[in-house]
Amino acid sequence: MTRAVKRLIRDLALRVPELGHVRASRVLVVAGEARRSSRATIRPAHFGATRRRAGEGGAVKPLVRVKGRKILYVVTLRPLWFLASTPEERIGTIVHELYHASNRFDGTLHRGRRHSRFPRARYNRKVRALLRAYLARAPEEVVAPFAHQGVVRARMWLERPGSFRDGEYSGRRLYTEKQLFYGLVRMRSGARRRGPSAG
Repeated sequence: MTRAVKRLIRDLALRVPELGHVRASRVLVVAGEARRSSRATIRPAHFGATRRRAGEGGAVKPLVRVKGRKILYVVTLRPLWFLASTPEERIGTIVHELYHASNRFDGTLHRGRRHSRFPRARYNRKVRALLRAYLARAPEEVVAPFAHQGVVRARMWLERPGSFRDGEYSGRRLYTEKQLFYGLVRMRSGARRRGPSAG
């Protein structure tokens, strides 16, 4: 299923001008644990060009490479995405998360689209408009997997990277496919709700 999401991301970048800067090859999609009522979250895989947030002793993130490519963002699909979402909501949630990414697509989030600055109701209205426009011309073979009922395979972290203080960490500095695996997740459509609940 995470591969189906990657195909969706590629197609969204082709068909939705507001997401034209998105590069699917730089996005890692994984299934993860519950996080309040969220169905998905997008997180930078590093801090800017240097993987460091700011200054000496600042927070640093390990480098993530998949198939030799540096990953800039990680999209984590939460249990509610699999177990309590309609096909349209699943796609809308991905649109919601990608819209948070910076237009530079450099591993940072768009400052003006953070929920602290962009009211959630207004943000969701924008996402619904993008979703409607996309679904009107989306290929059936791209959207069909999101109506699946039953068990699916999804990529997961075997060992998940986290940020750390520079000089205070002696662990892994590079994460690759060796720290990922494919697990089984049950998928079923839930009752329709208002707007995508995302991180």
